[in-house]
Amino acid sequence: MIDLKLLQKDFNGVSAKLMRKGVDAALIEILKEKNEKLKLAKASFETLQADQNAMSKEFGVYKREGKDVSELKAKVDANKIKIAEALEIQRDRHEELETLAMTIPNMPDDSVPDGEDEDDNVEIKKVLTPKVFSFTPKEHWELAEENGWIDFERGVKLATSRFSVSFGMGAKLERALINFMLNFNSKRGFEEVSVPALVNRAALEGTGQLPKFEDDLYKMEGQELFLIPTAEVPVTNLFQDEILSENQLPIKMTAYTSCFRKEAGAAGRDTRGMIRQHQFHKVELVTIANPEQSEEVFYEMVTCASDILTTLKLPHRLVTLCTGDLGFSAAYTVDIEVWLPGQATYREISSISNTREFQARRAKIRFKDGKKNSFVHTINGSSLAVGRTLVAIMENFQNEDGSIEIPEVLLPYL
Repeated sequence: MIDLKLLQKDFNGVSAKLMRKGVDAALIEILKEKNEKLKLAKASFETLQADQNAMSKEFGVYKREGKDVSELKAKVDANKIKIAEALEIQRDRHEELETLAMTIPNMPDDSVPDGEDEDDNVEIKKVLTPKVFSFTPKEHWELAEENGWIDFERGVKLATSRFSVSFGMGAKLERALINFMLNFNSKRGFEEVSVPALVNRAALEGTGQLPKFEDDLYKMEGQELFLIPTAEVPVTNLFQDEILSENQLPIKMTAYTSCFRKEAGAAGRDTRGMIRQHQFHKVELVTIANPEQSEEVFYEMVTCASDILTTLKLPHRLVTLCTGDLGFSAAYTVDIEVWLPGQATYREISSISNTREFQARRAKIRFKDGKKNSFVHTINGSSLAVGRTLVAIMENFQNEDGSIEIPEVLLPYL
């Protein structure tokens, strides 16, 4: 959540950053209105409180001098009622502003390039050179069918569109990739954790999926439980409403989970194949960090995810997301896009985001910073989307006869 104290201190600065991220001007005006109402309510309460303090001092003087205090006492009692009413109004105004603020995205860092969508993202660098094929490379769904690795029709039969079933080597490679990624991340200092696939509303509010993206989530009927859209949600919220000691930080974690998304906002996109499914496997990186560490840890996580692809010999590139493509909770994001020769383009396979204090403020994750409690920074990223990694292996390691080579690094896992 955005810092409400900063909002009151520098509304124009905050609103300018939010408008860079595409927040509607009308919503900014509502935010301004509610912010002004809270400031007025606070000022009214503080004035009444100051009057009360002055009258209390005067009351003491009257008592010492033996003066009649009945009239003054009546004023004090009447003012106490006004204070209670003013405090209630202030709480209501704060709650209204906080409720609205829960729907407002994080402010982008100043370094984030301006832009409207993914076409305005800025390439940082390319890693490895795509192979030049002597034949026209096939797309992964053709290869999946030819090799009997993935069955999309049976996925539909069992569930609905955008579900699939892996068979034989396809299923084994998914398991191999999961173990390879978890081991790789563990060697880089990320502790492996295993978390529930169902979380409550508070957890999703903490990381920013709720209330704004409820239409994309699968909800349990009759319960306030949701299937996770990413391991970022349960792993980050492991420390919800806790105060950590400074020497605990950074807390670096990695987790494998299945993820579930309705993809309500992606109708008509990537309807074939494995790129955009309702259920998919993913290995995640999450770090809870001291703000002074967050930049260093962020790039450590980017390097870790990139190095996995390099080890698999998969060409990829790193791009900085522009303001228009930045996620709801993110202040700064680097996407890793893997080369898919069947599509002759780079496609996102990992997204690493520094949310700064945004998620920590929502989830109330703090650390003991000297004598005061401060919000941590939370950083999260895919390491990697398993299905998309399998797609990249199929397309990059295909042969002319449709067979697929297996990356050497995965052989010990098979």
